[in-house]
Amino acid sequence: MDFKQHIRVIEDFPQPGISFKDITTLLKNGEAYREAINAMKEMIKDKQIDLIAGPEARGFVVGAPLAYALGVGFVPIRKSGKLPGETIEVGYDLEYGSDKLAMHKDAIQPGQKVLIADDLLATGGTICTSVNLVQQLGGDVVGAAFLIELAELNGRDKLENIDVFSLLTY
Repeated sequence: MDFKQHIRVIEDFPQPGISFKDITTLLKNGEAYREAINAMKEMIKDKQIDLIAGPEARGFVVGAPLAYALGVGFVPIRKSGKLPGETIEVGYDLEYGSDKLAMHKDAIQPGQKVLIADDLLATGGTICTSVNLVQQLGGDVVGAAFLIELAELNGRDKLENIDVFSLLTY
């Protein structure tokens, strides 16, 4: 399946010069969504994975169905203040400020093999923060899987020693 035909590209959003890749057009097409998750499953099938972790919110719509397809658990990575239990947090810089991501302290047991899944790899900030959280809890990050990778932003370069799997590259 040509997944790019299911991705809407919106120029100059959210600001001039940005070419936004909108996955909602893929998500609303049941067949394309299912096939995308199945294709991602095929890309990572040889990895030994105990859990998939995904940052909110679009990491949930990629990571949770991928975890289901593999028969493994899913761990949400949320913005600070959104999880009810005891958490750990890591701050990261955004284009116009900073934010924090959090995980429950008991979400990952030391030695568990974790794949991080998200919709998009751009500059790598969110994913590097997610890797940091998993590693702080003793998890072994065995890879990172994305629907889309924006190659020109070089986010992959920040994920040294982590296998990166991208369904689509722009």
